Amino acid sequence: MWVCGLGVIRFGPAGKPVEFKGDIVKVPEFLRSIGLDALEYEAVRGVRISEAKARRLGEAARENGVILSMHAPYYVNLSSPDDSVVERSIKRLYDSMIASEWMGSYAVVVHPGYYKGLKSREEAVKRVIEALNRLFESLPSWVKTPWIAPETMGKQSQVGSLEETVEICLNTPRCRPCVDWAHLYARAEGRFVTSVDQVVKAIEYIESNLGREAVNPLHTHFSKIEYGKGGERMHHTLQEEGYGPDWRIVCRAYRETGINAVVISESPILEKDALLMKSICKGEA
Repeated sequence: MWVCGLGVIRFGPAGKPVEFKGDIVKVPEFLRSIGLDALEYEAVRGVRISEAKARRLGEAARENGVILSMHAPYYVNLSSPDDSVVERSIKRLYDSMIASEWMGSYAVVVHPGYYKGLKSREEAVKRVIEALNRLFESLPSWVKTPWIAPETMGKQSQVGSLEETVEICLNTPRCRPCVDWAHLYARAEGRFVTSVDQVVKAIEYIESNLGREAVNPLHTHFSKIEYGKGGERMHHTLQEEGYGPDWRIVCRAYRETGINAVVISESPILEKDALLMKSICKGEA
């Protein structure tokens, strides 16, 4: 972890590190050995981890000082006009929350859905909120650790502006946003996450609406990103020229606000850019 201003920032990869060959249970030890202390378990193709293995992963994470989160399957659309799609999406999130509890993960990141087929963006957000409330009503009482983390999304066709993710969390139990700064940059076609002031105001917006606990820690994703008309195209490494946003801007905003944050690298080189981000933050301190 890195102490930045008054806050603590943890860094880690989205899924298995590119330089790691072996079982997922051994990843926390590897991360500690290279100086990282966060891991987002990727269940993006489905929740296939057994209870026994999830518990072993959680134990390994605790032993190595690694904080765990989980990314739920991509095949989730909580705003779909097709109720059967929503039901299957809720089931995938149910499975994610159960597995997340087993491993002691503190957050389950989810792509909320799309606007397609609905009368308005407001209707889409309402459907997401209704679906998430049904999810929490269905969970067993022993699932107490993870909160749901609707992600800010990079395409303008997707539910997931900063304001929408905050609204979802205002109306859902145990919910805090996952702020993907690259997605917000791409969604705005390069007009947002371009200054420290913009990022500070975004953090303050979250805190003023959801309370200090929403930024303690603030769960975030970062990489550089390519965008076109309508938003996100693909992720890039931090050292590739011609893409944004600038990580130094976000790091300075974290220092200025003094929040705690978890930074998950979604760069194509995962842990390498997580280490680079940590190094840059140290240089900015």
